[in-house]
This record gives sequence, structure tokens and C-alpha cells, in this order.
Amino acid sequence: MPATPTTTETAVDIRRAGSEVMNDWLTSLGTAAERGQPVAYTMIMGSCAEILRAFGFALALPEVTALQAAVRKAAPRFIAVAEDYGYSPDTCNYVKSDVGLLLSGMEHPAIGRLSPPDLVITSNLCTVYTKWAEIYERMTNAVSFVLDVPQRRRADQPTAVGGPGWAADVAWVEAQLWDLIARCEAITGTRFDPERLAEVEADTNEMIALWKDILALNRHRPAPYDLIVDGTVYMGVMNALRGSPEGVAYFRQVRDELARRVEAGEGCGAEERFRLVFSGVPQWARLREMIHLFRDLGGVFVVGDYPTFACAGLDRTDIPYDPSRPVESLAEVTLLASQRGCSTLIYPHLLLADMMNGYDVDGLVFHAIKSCRTVSTSMSDVREYLGREMAGVPSVYLESDHMDERYWSPAQLKNRVDAFFEVMAQRALTREAV
Repeated sequence: MPATPTTTETAVDIRRAGSEVMNDWLTSLGTAAERGQPVAYTMIMGSCAEILRAFGFALALPEVTALQAAVRKAAPRFIAVAEDYGYSPDTCNYVKSDVGLLLSGMEHPAIGRLSPPDLVITSNLCTVYTKWAEIYERMTNAVSFVLDVPQRRRADQPTAVGGPGWAADVAWVEAQLWDLIARCEAITGTRFDPERLAEVEADTNEMIALWKDILALNRHRPAPYDLIVDGTVYMGVMNALRGSPEGVAYFRQVRDELARRVEAGEGCGAEERFRLVFSGVPQWARLREMIHLFRDLGGVFVVGDYPTFACAGLDRTDIPYDPSRPVESLAEVTLLASQRGCSTLIYPHLLLADMMNGYDVDGLVFHAIKSCRTVSTSMSDVREYLGREMAGVPSVYLESDHMDERYWSPAQLKNRVDAFFEVMAQRALTREAV
């Protein structure tokens, strides 16, 4: 745990500062082509962000730009354009929103005209990633690269550094990274500089360490931040500015301000009657309404699986990058982080049970996504497992979407959430009586 600032320090509006950082990043994506800066579109899991930053690419994150379109109420229009073009209602709405953006001349509500990609990076870590890259190939003629990361073979055999298959899996990933480096050299006309990659990795190391500190600070009561309200901003910066001095500076600011709140006994600004776990992806288009379903009744989200798979699994790694051997080390961390990030989707019951320890939680919230079977399919079974394994901690199962407002049913959701809070309140009274 980092050294805690004294309570005499001035509070910092880290949410506003994070929003400003993200807005600066979005603006830069609209002007990259004008500056002559090469642009890489990369998916969050398996992003190879360090290599791209070392070569001077502007990093666009299609999942994040789709999210930003939803927050700005533009996603329904983009989704409709994609469906009119022929995409199924069951296709991931991140993808459909992005396709609608491409078909609409790449005019983004937060960016203006988004610079087209010179390179598209994707991986096998999400069921739609590869097809998403193929869409970019067809519509923009960009060069694409698919990173194939070996996954865990069995639930009871997590990847261990130096364990069976470790060396072979690392070698497989490293060979692909060298292939990517060659492609980056061809696109940028710049020779690979391992010392520059080492600098970027050092910044990412510091961001990961600070990110772990930030997540751990919510073990305190009251929680200094809400995982969905505030944590979403932190996650955005973690992805958009990964491996940059600006990202390090912002995360230091966040860590120090949250530590100050803990020392001062300050919470996140909302009443904390119940400490909640969130599993799934929030409803970005109706985020404010979703938040108030819980905040108005005293619910604060203190932990969840979303930060793990939405930040490429970096919070679950136990080895840092080694700048003295930057490419091999990048392969090792990419392998470990990707496997553990994907474990939130493949073995979510094990991850949630592990991460709930130490957070003194009162209830679990599952948010099933209509257009994402990967996130949603196992939730009913996970809910049953955790109810049995975690001493009967109450849970609620909600269904809508992360982008499409057509699946948002306020009355139905409110009924379920109200009943959930009644169960938690009754459980609290019973425990007090014992």
C-alpha cells in the first residue's frame, strides 16, 4: 500500500481531470492524419499498445470510441445504419456501432472526423475481434494483424510462470510480436528501437502498479470511489494512455487523492449502505439511469470483473515488464495478462469468488448483455455458484445491453433492483440480530 497523504492536502477533482485527459485523447485521434502521424486501431485485450507507442502510432480503441458514441447518444443511429446495411440484431453492438460509424463517413460525435487506420491490431481473445478486423480490411484497406494467444487448458490449471508449456507459449507469442514489429517498420519507415520500447514498458509498469493500488483502496469502508461511476474513467485512461508519462502522472494523482480520502474517512460522495460487486458491462447509453438505480438506495460498487477484462487483464499479472529484454518480456506479460483477462469470461465464477475476498461485499449485480453471448451466457450458473460458495450473498440478474437502448426497460429493472435491496436489508437485520 502506498504512503498515505495527510488529511491537510487539498482534494483533487480526479474525475474531471480524467475526463479532460480522455477528451484530449479523443481530439488527438481526429487530427492524427493532419499531423502525418500513423494511426493504429487496436482492441483492448492483446492490444500490443507498447509496440505501437514505441513506433509513434496514434492509438485508437474501437471499443472505447464506440462506448463514447453511446454515452453521447449517437450509438442508436450508428447501430441502425449497420442493421440497414445487413448486420444482424444479435451482432455485438460495439461492432455495429463502429460499422455504422464507418458507413457514416467516420464522423464521431466526440471527435469529428476520425482518422482512418493504417494498421489494425486484433487478437483471438474475444469472439468478434477477428471479424471486426476483417471489416476494417474491407472498408478501409488497412493492414491487419491478428495476435494468437494460447489460453488456459483447464480451469484448475492456471498459467504459471515457468510451469508446463510456459516456454513454448511465450515463444509462440514472441514470434508474432517480431512479425508485428516488422509490419510497423514497413508502415512507419522507422527502424525498431528496443530502448524506446523499454521506456514505454517502464511507464506501463508504473501504471499497472498504481492501478493495483487504486483497486485495493476500495477495500476500505467507506469506499473512496465507485467502480462504475469513477472507475470507468480510470479504466479509460489506463487503456488510452497506457505506456505514456501522461498516464503515469494521472494515475499518481488518482492514487494519492483516493489515499487522502481513505485517511480522511471520506467515501465516494454517495451514501454507502451496501457494498456491491458488478459483473458484466454497464449500459453506456443509459449509464446515469443505471447508476441511480443503485445509488438512490445506498449502493456503491466496490469491486467487479469488468476492470480485469476491460484493462486487458493487467491487474491480475504478477510479473512486470523487464525493460532489459523488452520483446521477450512483452510476450510474457501479454500471455499472462491475456489469459487471466480471458479467465473473467471463461471462468468467471473463480475470478469473482477470488476478488470478493477482502472487500466486505453485501451483494452481487449481474448485468447480462443482449448482444454479447460471451459475457452473458454463463451468468445464471455463476450466480448460482457464488450464492452457494459465498455464504448466501444476495444477487440480482439484470438484462439489457451495453449499447442498444431498445433493450433498456426501466420499470422492470427498477422492480428487480428494489427487491434486491430489500433482500440485502433483511439479511443485514438478521445478521445484526445474531
